[in-house]
Amino acid sequence: MLDSAIFAWIHQLVGWLLEPVTVAMLALLALAIWDVGVACGERFGGLARWRLLPAAEVERRARRRLERSDLIARLGPILGLMGTLIPLGPGLAALGEGDLKVLGVAMRVAFDATVMGLLGGMAGFVLGRLRRRWYDELLDAMERETEGAR
Repeated sequence: MLDSAIFAWIHQLVGWLLEPVTVAMLALLALAIWDVGVACGERFGGLARWRLLPAAEVERRARRRLERSDLIARLGPILGLMGTLIPLGPGLAALGEGDLKVLGVAMRVAFDATVMGLLGGMAGFVLGRLRRRWYDELLDAMERETEGAR
């Protein structure tokens, strides 16, 4: 039953996904590193310049940056899980055939993908939490200044 052509085709398709998933995970980690730099710039001077902008523009910018952080936080673990599960199929098949070398390589790839995905997710989560606090504080301060000017 599990030897049908459909399952063979699905297995082939999933095997082709490992490389694109790995490239996507590396791109996501590069985006996370870049976003950490942007967040450092915001924290050490960038947000002070945002005070000169209208509140609607601050909210728009904040929303876009929070969405990017949330995307990194969610996609990292998803890509990590995909990168974990894809090599496990061939690895377990190799175990059934007694080829421990292939199993070892598959397990190494699987665990590396897990760690990289969790690293990306952690970076996105931390950035999102910090930014939410920073933006809330900025908008509260801008609101107090506006009320004080009246």
